[in-house]
Amino acid sequence: MRTREGMAVARTKGKLRGKKPKLSERQQQLRRIYDTGEYSISDLAEVFSIPRPTVYRTLGRQAPTAA
Repeated sequence: MRTREGMAVARTKGKLRGKKPKLSERQQQLRRIYDTGEYSISDLAEVFSIPRPTVYRTLGRQAPTAA
């Protein structure tokens, strides 16, 4: 109960934030690069130095871009 009260106070002060993104701004371009068809999932994982499941998760969250 005290935790919820503390969270409510933090929220009103604008201090309550969610988890920070794991990927940098540059890495968030995965969808655009993947949609070009030049890179596979494994290639993207190697280029951006992230594991393949992270690539799949990121692509799943982002909507496909119109080409």
